[in-house]
Amino acid sequence: MEKKEVLKLAIIGYGKMGKIIEKLSKNKGFEIGAIIKTPDELFLKKDSLLASDVAIEFTKPSAAFQNVKFCLENGLPIVSGTTAWNDQLEEAKNLSKSLNVSFFHANNFSLGVHYFFQANKMLAKGLNDLEYQIEIEEIHHTEKKDAPSGTAIAAAEIIINEQSQYDGWTNESKEENKIAINSQRVEDVKGTHTIKFVSEIDEISITHRAFTRNGFAEGALMAARYIVKNKGCFNMDDLTKTFS
Repeated sequence: MEKKEVLKLAIIGYGKMGKIIEKLSKNKGFEIGAIIKTPDELFLKKDSLLASDVAIEFTKPSAAFQNVKFCLENGLPIVSGTTAWNDQLEEAKNLSKSLNVSFFHANNFSLGVHYFFQANKMLAKGLNDLEYQIEIEEIHHTEKKDAPSGTAIAAAEIIINEQSQYDGWTNESKEENKIAINSQRVEDVKGTHTIKFVSEIDEISITHRAFTRNGFAEGALMAARYIVKNKGCFNMDDLTKTFS
């Protein structure tokens, strides 16, 4: 088996995900170059941050764009798993392209979730123009700030692209032509997403339930290794194509 090159990793954000990434990184062929715990440390630890080969960022929606922008403008490839900053995501992608510095963003880095998306895409396409109503339920821990989750929104957008009856989603109440997303916050739930396709004659349900956060961390580390070797803007579709 070919031995993986050891890469120097900067971790931006030291919450639960940052700590798990740190814990798993050594066995995945990384050494820690810098850990950025607060926004000020981007500048205070700039030398060790920029001496790294790649950064992984899991912070807050209000901080994500500035973190990504700082890394891109300083030539450091960055993986971001922060959600709920979609209004600035396109700007980050354009900056990545203009500077020719790699950027990888995903609402969810779990490989299981990626294939959960693919299964729902297939169902949504196959059931288009049939009398099925689609509902999404997402359950997360009480510390999660955004609702609905980025994963639920991504699932809704995938379905909307395949379904002529829907033109958006809602998290408040049921609306015509909108997919209803029901968000719940429950103590110590890592992340559960269920998509229901319901008609008068049957119901099809697909659920992804995360038991730990390790799957998210492992996917982010795979993405980090990927963008060191590849130039561009990427997501989980790009990463999983390398498996076939």
